[in-house]
Amino acid sequence: MKETSIYIHIPFCDHKCIYCDFYSIINHENTTSYLFALKKEIEFFAKNFSNDRKIISVFFGGGTPSLMEAGYINEIIIHLKNNFYLNEEVEITLETNPGTVDKNKLEEFIKIGINRLSVGVQSFDKDDLKFLTRIHDSQTAIQTIKDAYSIGFGNINLDLIFNLPNQTKEKWLKNLEISMELPIKHISTYSLILEKGTILNKMVLDGKVKIQDEEHDAELYETTIDFLTKNNFIQYEVSNFAKEGYECIHNNSYWHYKDYLGFGTSAHSFVNGKRWWNYSSTKFYIESIKSKNHAIIGEETLNKSEMQNEFVMLALRSSGLNLSLLNKNFGNDWLIKNNDIINLLIENKLMIKKDDKLFLTSKGFAICDEILAKFV
Repeated sequence: MKETSIYIHIPFCDHKCIYCDFYSIINHENTTSYLFALKKEIEFFAKNFSNDRKIISVFFGGGTPSLMEAGYINEIIIHLKNNFYLNEEVEITLETNPGTVDKNKLEEFIKIGINRLSVGVQSFDKDDLKFLTRIHDSQTAIQTIKDAYSIGFGNINLDLIFNLPNQTKEKWLKNLEISMELPIKHISTYSLILEKGTILNKMVLDGKVKIQDEEHDAELYETTIDFLTKNNFIQYEVSNFAKEGYECIHNNSYWHYKDYLGFGTSAHSFVNGKRWWNYSSTKFYIESIKSKNHAIIGEETLNKSEMQNEFVMLALRSSGLNLSLLNKNFGNDWLIKNNDIINLLIENKLMIKKDDKLFLTSKGFAICDEILAKFV
């Protein structure tokens, strides 16, 4: 059976953060009709893609999925089980914002089968949280993680953002140090990125906020890699670090170029070399599901060259490019064509070749985008 992952988008939020470009809404009037549409969409795609597939991960993203009651999330999980074959050890992740859950709610999430939490902390610094317009404080974030661990969540991720305005190396290290005191198995660290259409982007354009330069950003990133690897976290992707055996299965589905199905507003799917994506608008999504049973607004079928490029880029961004697998799927042309570039990267200690795999070094990860551009 073909290993496949499922993403569920829950768009509802209680507040829109200034840096966020994911589709979310603060109006909760359509939660019931949205759930009905989700179920209908799941049924539609299950008819075509359920027979020969084993679901290895389910990821509830948003928005703020943890805003919803456990019963709401449970209805979706049950519907998935009724329409797809879920692996016995399926990883089910719920994105969780501090301030939206208490101990009782976390216990309910465990009971319905959530076995991995991804907690959107972003920072433990009071001023940074205020700048990011987060609704929680540092102590609430810490307590949320401790509560989750105490009631049985053994697989917890923590999200942090670096290179915020006025964020020094010392301030960033303090975030990492606090993280290491918490019972987490995974940590995702992202550089602050300006996305078009966000409040933050407009603030920068208006001169109200100044973003720190690339040199400082690179220093903080290299500091992150050094600090976390010394604390026994393995870097298995550009932004993701995990204790051994706790690499996110869902993340790896993307990085290892496996098939995935996305349900809900703005969700993307990729199956058998074809990619499609849904309406972002909740209203259009629900109306489209009612009339067509799906909400696809765009699609593309990749040719072999495009698939090869994506396969290579994703592999190099994560745990390395398996050259035997590359040759099996696409032939040896890419390796021959890029041999000189590869040798130069190895010579400059930006890449390593070991056991028939190519890996970026920590130094290479720091300029990952620049390196990957050489291969496109």
